[in-house]
Amino acid sequence: MDTLDRSNNQIFADNQQGRLNLWWIVGFVDGEGYFSISIFRNVTSKSGFQVFPEFVVTQGAKSLSALKKLQSYFGCGKIYENRRADNHRENLYRYCVRSLSDIQGKIIPFFKQYNLQTAKQQDFLVFCKVVEAMEKRSHLNLDGLWEIRELAATMNRRKIRI
Repeated sequence: MDTLDRSNNQIFADNQQGRLNLWWIVGFVDGEGYFSISIFRNVTSKSGFQVFPEFVVTQGAKSLSALKKLQSYFGCGKIYENRRADNHRENLYRYCVRSLSDIQGKIIPFFKQYNLQTAKQQDFLVFCKVVEAMEKRSHLNLDGLWEIRELAATMNRRKIRI
């Protein structure tokens, strides 16, 4: 039996004891989550801008328990309620991890070990590059900030304006 087989057996053994199946987390995030890099003007920062990495998973009120399970598993992050004024019958909830230390110490290591299976894997890899650049403090100078902006613009099919 190779290492992968043993790790899969351990995952399923854990699941039988009431713990989350780690591949369920991967699939859930592939379907309902995203990695995001936002850049905001901030006159108090050295560069005049703030780089804001975030890991988010969204669900309707009926599935709030799934977000609570993620929060419990990772041991970090907060769940926010987004009240809806549109034609939907239930509010949305967002599990968000915004702490750079939690992103570096918990979220990134998990998804490096358990790869996402959709196009979100590419967003995750870009997210990792940005967090690594922030760790090197590249976001504190305009050249580094511009590189981060260019990377972030490739994620989630959106444009970053600064």
